[in-house]
Amino acid sequence: MIQVVFNGLFSGAVACLVGIGFSLIYRTARFFHFSHGIVFTSGAYFTFLFYVWLGQPLLFSILLSIIASTLLGCVMEVFVYRPLNHKGASPQLLFLASLGIYVVLQNIISTVFGDAPKTIRSGVVEEGINILGARVTPIQILIIGVSIVLVVMVAVLLKKTKMGRAMRAVANDPELAKVSGIESDRVILWTFAAGSALASIAGILMALDVDMTPTMGMNALMMGAVASIIGGIRSIPGVALGALLLGMAQHMGAWKISSQWQDAIAFFILLVFLLFRPQGFLGRKVRKATV
Repeated sequence: MIQVVFNGLFSGAVACLVGIGFSLIYRTARFFHFSHGIVFTSGAYFTFLFYVWLGQPLLFSILLSIIASTLLGCVMEVFVYRPLNHKGASPQLLFLASLGIYVVLQNIISTVFGDAPKTIRSGVVEEGINILGARVTPIQILIIGVSIVLVVMVAVLLKKTKMGRAMRAVANDPELAKVSGIESDRVILWTFAAGSALASIAGILMALDVDMTPTMGMNALMMGAVASIIGGIRSIPGVALGALLLGMAQHMGAWKISSQWQDAIAFFILLVFLLFRPQGFLGRKVRKATV
């Protein structure tokens, strides 16, 4: 039971980082950024490129990978989404463009690196540290620690900084924000940078724990999106709680039923929330005022 709880924490920590990045972009740009999943994958594969193929030190490779993946997310916004937005594209069209980017980049990764699983782990595989009867690896402890630190940092960014307040203003009312002198394009670009950095860090942490594949971003995106919806897409603590619930429920289901049911459990939880509490854990009901 203790091992299942720890496994749920690790899974929830990764989903939390992906979900918060997805939530930041969704509520500011107002469309389903499907390519967020490929940014997650790119973090792992950029690290493999710099560390394994180019022989750079691991920490330096991780830093370069985060920068490269962040730039990738920004390039998507500047050269694809922004021109479409200026032409009045609907959220559905932006979603299709994002899906197209995902498919193209995933195939590029498959072509360059191959479809076989890759790893950036090195050294002897150890049993792990015994914590209350559960076996926990140092990387898994690192995953939880990094997730907690980044969640706090994002919450402080949104509450205490000028850019964070601008992000919230654009998310709440883009037209009013524009009238108030806020440059929406610049705010959205910074939002993509922050969300992409979070996704890349999650991908790197995942690759340090398990093997990587070109399709790893799809499941991460779905779990992050589900976590943000059930937690409340406009609430950072809500997304964290949603990811924790999701991770625990999936691993409890794998323990009691079968690991094949993990995805089904996630989407069953999503369906329940959409039916009975669509605003999520800490979300608020939208109230419309008429004049």
